[in-house]
Amino acid sequence: MGQFIGSFLLFITAIIWGLAFTAQSTAAESIGSFTFNTARCILAAFFLMTIILSRKTFYSVRKKEITDAKPFFCKENITGGILCGVTLFMGMNLQQFGIAAYPPDAASSGRAGFLTATYVVMIPIAQRLTGKKLQLPVIIAVIGCIFGMYLLCMSGGFNGIYTGDILVLGCALAYTAYIFAVDRCAGLDGLTVSCIQFFVCGIMCAIGTLLTEKPDISVLLNAAVPILYTGILSSGVGYTLQIIGQKTAEPAVASIVMSLESVFAALFGWLILGEILSTRELIGCALVFISVIMAQIPDFVKVTKNKSERM
Repeated sequence: MGQFIGSFLLFITAIIWGLAFTAQSTAAESIGSFTFNTARCILAAFFLMTIILSRKTFYSVRKKEITDAKPFFCKENITGGILCGVTLFMGMNLQQFGIAAYPPDAASSGRAGFLTATYVVMIPIAQRLTGKKLQLPVIIAVIGCIFGMYLLCMSGGFNGIYTGDILVLGCALAYTAYIFAVDRCAGLDGLTVSCIQFFVCGIMCAIGTLLTEKPDISVLLNAAVPILYTGILSSGVGYTLQIIGQKTAEPAVASIVMSLESVFAALFGWLILGEILSTRELIGCALVFISVIMAQIPDFVKVTKNKSERM
């Protein structure tokens, strides 16, 4: 039952994050990328701060566990939050700048969603560089992902690659580093680390805003809905559900469920923004998605085998 609940929470998170690409595409039309990310990160940080300070009330049945938790500003949480915040800053801004760089006729939500999801394939490649052997399904997944990106991003040959494609692929690389940063924070208080990471990311984005953009209150008001959605739902609620869901869902299963984010990004881009992918691009999206799933097969098989042995 716990596995089902965890997977369901992660499925909801994938929907929330998939819809966030639509919100980001809408915001890119009226607000600078640094300004947008500053607002969403600071909003997310205060949202999570409220949850953290209210945990004794919300989880009274776990009062002892909460009382025994480390202080909010302990060294471990601050270090972990800074590490995650810096890598999140790179991924989040490369993604938003990439979405903003797409021309009006490009299906920016769908393309960005699928290209961002390639970090799932990049992770085993990065592990190979540290000495871990790549298994056959992963190798096939890498080849399929590369071919899928070719169909998705290069319909016009090398001259048809959008600047946004390059930036979003850079975002996937940054999110690969972010996953490893989060992995180093295992055992720390997830909400606290997440809250600190958003403060760190927000401050760095604010510096970028002051140096390169000139926001005013009218600009923020014009993008109020996307900011509220990405700040509270996508960042605050999404990250919280991910933390809760992964406590009961196996990592391999969690990765597969979370990869549905790319599918929902394309779906909501079509339903809400009227974005249309060509047949070639749809085939590319399908290959990327299948490759993302295939990259998880070795871990999924390992988890299933371990469960069988325990039974």
